[in-house]
Amino acid sequence: MTSKVTYNGELRTTCEHLRSGDTFITDAPVDNNGLGQAFSPTDTVATALGSCMVTMMGIKAKGLNVDLTGSVVEITKHMASDPRRISKIEAKLSLPSQISEKDRKILEHTAKTCPVLYSLHPDIEKIIDFDWCL
Repeated sequence: MTSKVTYNGELRTTCEHLRSGDTFITDAPVDNNGLGQAFSPTDTVATALGSCMVTMMGIKAKGLNVDLTGSVVEITKHMASDPRRISKIEAKLSLPSQISEKDRKILEHTAKTCPVLYSLHPDIEKIIDFDWCL
């Protein structure tokens, strides 16, 4: 088993990573009867994309002797209705400017082939922007 999710009532869950014991909570968003005081379940899906992309880039960067420390991924999630679902995820990656053009191409390709990106439904529009500005 990977994780355990406990329903706490009032549209809130506690999610536990069993190997580490780390936890986080989720709340239903305000626009769907919730308190919006934490990540919603769909927020975690969208955020997982950014985390996965930069993690995979970090793995590849090690082999290239490139340091991505301080890189940031800004995620914007868009919802649709009928049925309620994620319709679009925008990811803006801000990355170190001193990386060579060759390594940038390798790292961008790595981000675009991350497991979460491949796991998202094909109907979800994905907009990925790389800004080599840090």
